[in-house]
Amino acid sequence: MGLRSKDLLGLKQLTAEEIMEILDTAKMMKMVLTSGNKKTSHLQGKSVVTLFYENSTRTRLSFELASKYMGSASANITTSGSSVNKGESLLDTARTIDMMATDIIIMRHSQSGAPHYLAPRVKASIVNAGDGMNEHPTQALLDMFTLYEKYGHIDGLKVAICGDLYHSRVVRSNVIGLTKLGATVSVAGPRTMVPVGLDKMGCTVCKSVAEAVKDADAVMGLRVQLERQQKSLFPSVAEYS
Repeated sequence: MGLRSKDLLGLKQLTAEEIMEILDTAKMMKMVLTSGNKKTSHLQGKSVVTLFYENSTRTRLSFELASKYMGSASANITTSGSSVNKGESLLDTARTIDMMATDIIIMRHSQSGAPHYLAPRVKASIVNAGDGMNEHPTQALLDMFTLYEKYGHIDGLKVAICGDLYHSRVVRSNVIGLTKLGATVSVAGPRTMVPVGLDKMGCTVCKSVAEAVKDADAVMGLRVQLERQQKSLFPSVAEYS
């Protein structure tokens, strides 16, 4: 079928069918990888650039290795070693990369909506690896893939997500994606970390963790997003945990 858009900006833009196609493709690619063949030609002749304005270990490394495994020419840009430190704007940086005939830009940015801003302004495909407090679609796809591998389906599952719901872009993408695929999602967290209107996304906001995890098939724990907090929203990390 293929995706309708050249970009992967968020799970809001994907249909349930498109999400399942991604999960089925990931399943196939994992089989190739675990067979011992770490070099395929799926991205042969393509160039991939990871453009990260925030710190990352797992996400950035996963993309870098995946692009190399699939045969692409890949490069990594971080703000500490680029012209961003000279005052270059996000758009100028992206257009510079785009002019080098880059096919895919995988980006992470602290500003919500940054990938959406760039997508219509460059020829390269934009993959959102996290934008502010908005979405983290690729992490949510990985979470859904884990459930898909475990149960063989997502429709009908009950998933509980607990922790810092207010600052987490992961919870937003997971609620969107899981409910599109027919799962029931319950969430819980400290009162100061539960955003107003989260229930309107299709999940059930519970008053306690015990209520959220009751009869759950899977439980997801979210860390405290200290880097996004302007002030402390709980007494201590020990009490949070």
